[in-house]
Amino acid sequence: MTITLSESIDAIRSRAPLVPTIALVLGSGLGDFGDHLSNTISIGAGEIPHYPMSSVSGHAGRILFGTLEDGGRKTTQLVVFQGRVHYYECSDLGKVVYPIRVARALGATTLFVTNAAGGVNRLFTPGDLMFIRDYINMTGENPLIGLKGAVGQRIRPAFDPELLAIARRTALNHAIPTQDGVYCWTKGPTYETAAEIRMMAGAGADAVGMSTVPEVIAASQLGMRTLGISCITNMATGLSKEKLSHAEVTETANTVKANFTRLLTEILFALS
Repeated sequence: MTITLSESIDAIRSRAPLVPTIALVLGSGLGDFGDHLSNTISIGAGEIPHYPMSSVSGHAGRILFGTLEDGGRKTTQLVVFQGRVHYYECSDLGKVVYPIRVARALGATTLFVTNAAGGVNRLFTPGDLMFIRDYINMTGENPLIGLKGAVGQRIRPAFDPELLAIARRTALNHAIPTQDGVYCWTKGPTYETAAEIRMMAGAGADAVGMSTVPEVIAASQLGMRTLGISCITNMATGLSKEKLSHAEVTETANTVKANFTRLLTEILFALS
């Protein structure tokens, strides 16, 4: 892994000799946020040795470097991952969390993870933006399995309380409506049954999706501070009469991308 990661980092730094402090992973339908960067350097996943390739629509598979600039305000240097690889694509959590290890090796100490998720909380509606305050791992999988010294390791809370407080305050100050909740990770690739959704609701889940949790676990192990945001793109099975589809997920994400972009932008400025 060390040699493999080193080769990836060397290839990236040959194109982008920058040291980002914040990394962002953009989920399904949310990749357009990267278009707002200034002084952008773009690297395709296929141009980086050993870097995993996504096969899912709405995941561009690019790494962007740049900053956000507006009216004299400027963020710290960012590295933005447009899209991710899901566990159901490769059955290899090493590949799933590889971008997180790349981000940390490049210098990033803070991670923003975003995703498209199904609403489990009946009070949610499609288009809601939810700050993730905790997660439920229903897969039985963990990216730290087999990692030396990882037994019982929990360096920091999964989602950083200070970052969450800043994010909540920023949303309030800019009148951007948000929710708070618990995200439940399932393997996919199929959507959950109505019975499974009732079980998740009983366990305290507010949203469900097929990503994010392994990335957060890896980031915690690497000592990174993490903030998570879910875009509720649909109500989960049994809570809506509509048939679920990935097209619906990306369509809803597109309708809320203005609010999503504004929220993410203002949080980043608040941290700079």
